[in-house]
Amino acid sequence: MTARRITFLTLFAASFAALAVLMAATLSPNGYGVLDYLVLGCFLVTLPWTIIGFWNAVIGLAVMRLARDPARTVCPIDEGDATAQLSTRTAILSCVRNEDVSRLETNLNAMLANLVRSGESGAFTLFVLSDSFVEEILQAEQAMAARLARRWSNKIAIVYRRREDNPGYKAGNIEDFCDRWGNDYDFALVLDADSYMSADAMLGLVRRMEANPKLGILQSLVVGLPTDSAFARIFQFGMRLGMRSYTIGSAWWQGDCGPYWGHNAVLRVKPFMEHCRLPKLPGKGPLSGWILSHDQVEAVMMRRAGYEVRVLPQEGGSYEENPPHLLEFIRRDLRWCQGNLQYRRLLRMPGLKPVSRIQLVLAILMFIGSPAWIGFMVSAALLGMTDVGHMPFRADTGTALFLVIMTMVFAPKLATIADILLRPDLRRAFGGFFRVIVSSGGEILYSAMLAPIMAVAHTLFIGGLVFGKTIGWGAQGRDLERLPLGLTAAKLWPQTLFGLAAMTWISQQPLDLVWPVLPIAIGPLIAIPAAVLSSTHLLGLAGIKSTLWRIPEESDPPAELWALGLAALAERGFDGEIETRDQAPVHSEPVPVPIPLEA
Repeated sequence: MTARRITFLTLFAASFAALAVLMAATLSPNGYGVLDYLVLGCFLVTLPWTIIGFWNAVIGLAVMRLARDPARTVCPIDEGDATAQLSTRTAILSCVRNEDVSRLETNLNAMLANLVRSGESGAFTLFVLSDSFVEEILQAEQAMAARLARRWSNKIAIVYRRREDNPGYKAGNIEDFCDRWGNDYDFALVLDADSYMSADAMLGLVRRMEANPKLGILQSLVVGLPTDSAFARIFQFGMRLGMRSYTIGSAWWQGDCGPYWGHNAVLRVKPFMEHCRLPKLPGKGPLSGWILSHDQVEAVMMRRAGYEVRVLPQEGGSYEENPPHLLEFIRRDLRWCQGNLQYRRLLRMPGLKPVSRIQLVLAILMFIGSPAWIGFMVSAALLGMTDVGHMPFRADTGTALFLVIMTMVFAPKLATIADILLRPDLRRAFGGFFRVIVSSGGEILYSAMLAPIMAVAHTLFIGGLVFGKTIGWGAQGRDLERLPLGLTAAKLWPQTLFGLAAMTWISQQPLDLVWPVLPIAIGPLIAIPAAVLSSTHLLGLAGIKSTLWRIPEESDPPAELWALGLAALAERGFDGEIETRDQAPVHSEPVPVPIPLEA
């Protein structure tokens, strides 16, 4: 593993140096002034994620094409005995906060039914851990928990716990579980309110934990559920393209110091209790107090304690929902932004592994890169405007630099597309050669237009943090509904203004030189109408009927999804109707009396 990390570091350093030299050469025609140094400095800040994504993709593609079992190649742990009965106890932690109780109940019923059919339900206990505070939702949660207990009590234990106070948000909720019940369980399977996992996926993670006593956290790949949201449909298709090559490549060099995304993962409870309690950051302001992005901090603390943290980079059986519209997507990202910037206070935490410190730095740069990108674009435009009569950039190195950067940015998606097209089974699952090509091209254009919208949002939010602006931790919107035009305009007018300024600048330049950056202007310019339209049921239905941006779960829906009543599967028209099964969740009448807080 040390050799792999040295190799990766060498590739990173060489790439960083080469790109820095290439940019310096591009800026050299008229010497270097303040704007030149600003362009170069902002460019260098944006490079780490670009370079890491590229080499992860290259390594990931090589592993996918050359290894018989890519997941096992980068996650070489004992898989356990699939025929043996589980000998451990696992708590399933469903963490909720003012969520849609009906949808939550559907998911939990389906997961419990799958576990019961597996014959291993006795090794599990479901904990519904609530931080809700809306009275109507609280009553619905208690009624749901009573129905679940009544339906499954002879197969699997159900515990509902609602904290009167909720310090630490989700991490504090899990810490409360550990304090109350942690000594009774070997493992905890952490779920978000929108998580869904098949019994095979859950049992596979638990068996690996049983077979590897030094494994502290095992994270599975999580894919988006089939959706009727046009916004989420294209987004999660792009995530599906980039995720596999990127994750396999990163697992190749990160190894036992892998990521934890906070859900659809199994924790070893004892070391988690002993070593992963999060500190409350001292001081005042939005970057103090409870840590919002708790997951990666818990991962580096688990690794510091001597336990492995690994990702199992294979798809199947582990799902989540993606935000249904642009405003919710931005809101979720800003919470991650605030949480990741808190990591600055943790970089000097004693005893962390070198890779762990790098992971924290990269998590910060993930969002610092946005204002750096905005600064790069604005300063480069100003440089071109101020050097009137002179060519501020070298055309030859500038063109080469642009082509290299674009290749590196899209490398994770291009790598996975190549693997899909070379594998007949995957090619069919994603809709065939033609659909893969057209869908991928559309998604790459879509992501190029979305990136500046997000960069403007991150930049304004980071600027607001200086003045005490905060995002907090609210319930995530998961329902598809048409965004009001007024609200959307109030939220996205800065993006529109940025797009207007960019388009004004582009209109004054030779089109043959600036056409590649048109999406950077067009995306923000049309952000408001695009956000409204992509939040409508009509456009979502059109996306489904088009059969573009299809994911494998639509082509051949797994049995574990039949019980969820997903609108995207009910609406699909290319393979006929979804077969009706007797696995639909049972909704009985509400029970007004809450079940006890402790089982």
